[in-house]
Amino acid sequence: MHKTCARKMSELHLVMFPFFAFGHISPFVELSNKLSSYPGIKISFLAASASVSRIETMLNPTTSKVIPLTLPHVDGLPPGIENTSDTSPATHELLKVALDLMQPHIKTLLTNLKPSFVFFDFAQSWLPEIASELGIKTIHFSVFTAICRAIVTRWFNHDTLPTIEEMKKPPPDVKSHLQLPGTITLKTFEATDFMYMFKSFHGTLSVFDRLVKCFNECNAILIKTCREMEGPYIDYFSNQVKKPVLLIGPVVPEPNSSELDETWANWLSQFPAKSVIYCSFGSETFLTDDQITELALGLELTGLPFFLVVNFPANLDSCAELNRTLPEGFVKRVKDKGVVHSGWMQQRHILAHESVGCYVFHAGFSSVIEGLVNDCQLVMLPLKNDQFLNSRLVALEWKAGVEVNRRDEDGYFGKDDVFEAVKSVMMETEKEPAKSIRGNHKKWKEFLQNDEIHNKYVTDFVENLKAM
Repeated sequence: MHKTCARKMSELHLVMFPFFAFGHISPFVELSNKLSSYPGIKISFLAASASVSRIETMLNPTTSKVIPLTLPHVDGLPPGIENTSDTSPATHELLKVALDLMQPHIKTLLTNLKPSFVFFDFAQSWLPEIASELGIKTIHFSVFTAICRAIVTRWFNHDTLPTIEEMKKPPPDVKSHLQLPGTITLKTFEATDFMYMFKSFHGTLSVFDRLVKCFNECNAILIKTCREMEGPYIDYFSNQVKKPVLLIGPVVPEPNSSELDETWANWLSQFPAKSVIYCSFGSETFLTDDQITELALGLELTGLPFFLVVNFPANLDSCAELNRTLPEGFVKRVKDKGVVHSGWMQQRHILAHESVGCYVFHAGFSSVIEGLVNDCQLVMLPLKNDQFLNSRLVALEWKAGVEVNRRDEDGYFGKDDVFEAVKSVMMETEKEPAKSIRGNHKKWKEFLQNDEIHNKYVTDFVENLKAM
């Protein structure tokens, strides 16, 4: 960066304040690391005390500092539970109660820190008002894609809440603009899942109401996406919110600097190139008993080697749950070519291994990017809100992967649905649509590996910050 420019940046202090979930924290960390590489940018990262040590291992230590937050007591929320990964889904909403009670503390903290900007998450809808009183600008950082935001903002100017049937239909402006009828329609079970965002828990604001406040009261909105991937949805969203919408790009992870654990490297290396299926749904997306059974049997049906990661809520014994949910005799039948694991894995390392040829996953956007920058074919099995839309984007618009077929009313899938989806990208490689999907995947991989394009998104964003 030019010296004069660096001097202008010398006092740019940014505060990052994600919601207490690693699915939200990780994109804030990635953003921090991208921005802190610019001279003169200093980062203060607010996080619950229990998460500090893990976040410190992820952040650039020379320009970023993690500030621990103590959560107030909330009835029903056990002491020490400070992250969604530490508890059951039923108590997640209590973390929002704790967060809302922290407003006086956050105001004091910001008064002392005196940052130029605060980047905040959906749950902190009260933050723009506090920051404005202190003369601090706020940027709502959306860790979800523009297509997800387009769905939400469709209902901004409606007096009544949508019905499930209304939720299933695409926003007409986007549909006509893309000339792709039905691209973002939802199935019944997906629309039902989306209705969660309109519900209030423990007397707090709903997710939808929090988002309305975030969008209306912040100074600008930042989305982890780019025009090449989501141009029409960005336009639609911008038109709805009437607010500056800034882009940081898809934030592609830096190449691995460490080695894959020797145990897994040796296991993978015994199989031919592009023959292994890696299947994982992240640390906070949980399958039902039936889904685990059908998924396992579907992978077995392919006859291909596979690495299945199944996780459970933190309050459950994962070993006991695996024994309970896997089909009888399954582990013994697949012992020569199948691994079943529960817990954290070096996912990026595994996806980059030459033996891995297929990635079966939940279509979280960070995982989509991780899959696309490698050569493994994408088979998507989305399980909640944003994942449904990400999957549609990849399968129907980018045509760079396939989605497991599901029943409309309840989302049921069977072993044959899993088998057919994997077969379509792994076992018919010279036929359409597999050939076309591989070609599109290659195109997106090349795009995501173009550092010049992605660095420009970050540079442009930094220029926007300076202008603000």
